[in-house]
Amino acid sequence: MKPVSLKQVRLHDSFWSPYQKLVSDTVLPYQEKILNDEVPGAEKSHALANFRIAAGLEQGEFYGMVFQDSDVAKWLEAAAYSLWVHPDPALEQRAEAVIDIVEKAQQPDGYLDTYFTIKEPEHRWQNLLEGHELYCMGHMMEAAAAWYEVTGKDKLLRVAERMAGHIANVFGPDRYGIPGHEEIEVGLLRLYQVTGKASYLDLAMYFLNARGERPDFFKEEKARRDFSIFDMAPANTAYNQSFAPVREQSSAEGHAVRAVYLYRAMADAAGATGDEGLRKACRRLMDSIRNRKMYVTGAIGSSGELESFSKDYDLPGDRAYAETCAQIGLVFFAKSMLDLEPDGRYADLMERCLYNSTISGMQMDGKHFFYVNPLETNPGLSGEVFGMRHVLPERPGWYQCACCPPNLARMILSLGRCGWSEGEDTIFVHLYLGQTAELALARVAVESGYPWEGKVKLTVTPRERKRFMLALHVPGYLNSADFQVLCNGQPSDGVVEMGYFYLDRTWSHGDTVELSFPLKPRRVYGTVRCLDTVGKAALERGPIVYCFEETDNGSQLQALLLRRDAAIEEVLETGGVLAGTVTLAVDGLREADSDILYDTKPPARSAARLKAVPYYLWGNRGLGQMRVWLREG
Repeated sequence: MKPVSLKQVRLHDSFWSPYQKLVSDTVLPYQEKILNDEVPGAEKSHALANFRIAAGLEQGEFYGMVFQDSDVAKWLEAAAYSLWVHPDPALEQRAEAVIDIVEKAQQPDGYLDTYFTIKEPEHRWQNLLEGHELYCMGHMMEAAAAWYEVTGKDKLLRVAERMAGHIANVFGPDRYGIPGHEEIEVGLLRLYQVTGKASYLDLAMYFLNARGERPDFFKEEKARRDFSIFDMAPANTAYNQSFAPVREQSSAEGHAVRAVYLYRAMADAAGATGDEGLRKACRRLMDSIRNRKMYVTGAIGSSGELESFSKDYDLPGDRAYAETCAQIGLVFFAKSMLDLEPDGRYADLMERCLYNSTISGMQMDGKHFFYVNPLETNPGLSGEVFGMRHVLPERPGWYQCACCPPNLARMILSLGRCGWSEGEDTIFVHLYLGQTAELALARVAVESGYPWEGKVKLTVTPRERKRFMLALHVPGYLNSADFQVLCNGQPSDGVVEMGYFYLDRTWSHGDTVELSFPLKPRRVYGTVRCLDTVGKAALERGPIVYCFEETDNGSQLQALLLRRDAAIEEVLETGGVLAGTVTLAVDGLREADSDILYDTKPPARSAARLKAVPYYLWGNRGLGQMRVWLREG
């Protein structure tokens, strides 16, 4: 199995291409202005000014979070992908100007971190728990790999390679160290993928193997140093997944973003080395997330305390943290698992995150973003009362810890990498995106009405007349019998294994494969172990999770109940922000409001017609209540 690079794929998808255009045309220019502090009224970033100061191009003090550099790195990575999706010489020139500044900010020994260069140069590498040096450098390595892949230009790649050389000189058998926030492992593996240099794989393996070997490391480090940034508790080894060696971990614990960045690196490393211990650990950790710690929207990290995974089945909707970055990291982890081993459950998870809990983090104007993605909001409580202050009912224009907006931009623009994997004799189709892929075995063009229609057509042009398999993902919400496949207009018998329909044949120029499957609305129920969903149902159709908003259903959404046996009507919307989407209408009940706090009589119920809209679009039509789960009655 091998991943497919972005430059092998062109998207022409009715759902995702408008998102990519929005990011290229609006989001990237807006974020560029944010990074330059050119948007009046927005939270100050100062991220590019930090690089200019570190480069000696202007005077000033460091401003922002200790990891502010990563905002620039992710913007550069997204800009690289944008140049492939929508070529733009002006954007390329502006990005190259940023790369010039980054290069000048790099220190002679290869070190690159503006916080420590400007503010605390004497404390380099002394606070790995809080300092985020390896985290920021890892993101810059990812940006460098993307820029080189798309443009062929290696200036940023040379910066990244000098960074990697410096890191290799600092850490190793003679000096133990691991990052407090994982990401360097991913960055090094990306360098390995684009350069083929084994030293980067070896260094990534060092950091993976070292994690958890000395659980008291951060405690010992704090005792040695005389300064602090966040005053984090080093004894909380679960927070940064250093409580046990990575091959021994089986439960997703701690800070959700840190965790899935680590797990992605473990999966990529397992694929590169054949390390069976890493592979087995990744399976266990993925099962922990999928089966016990993930919201129905695909969101993870349910606790507002330290942005972390909570206990198994603790998934409160109104207090969900569900950081946008966490879901993005989960998408990347799932794709790395698919490159490691084809399992339809990973494709289901990736799809669930992509169509729900990632893009919910961005307003459709491309200029407002959620950090937290709740499954229920109640204005007047959400964002105001203790325990819910992190749950904002409206997307702000920017925020101080702005890791999510550029992360979302890079994910959307690099989506072409997520749809495919290829083996020696098999092409795997993970996502039904409208696209054309230039693969080693064949050129495959895909026409797709997904996610609103269950109709997909693939046209296969093999490199030579040859026998190989086309493995088509069978979405987990389907019965395999409902997944109909026609090859050149004739019913095709294939074998379904691990969520994929394997079509094995000798392919000829222009062979077509047509898929059809129903996208029926369905009710979804949580296990009784999940206290917050007992007695409630959520609605889904295809990969889309739905929610109820005050805009459509009036106030006091908590007074609404779904009728258990009521038919669900599908409505194709034609106007406003919902245009082109399928919404759901269903008969329900409304309990009468009362100003009596407690009563001996149950509230009267009346009939109500309820409307559910795609969750990812919530909050685009004004302030109001929202909830995914409703009681049944």
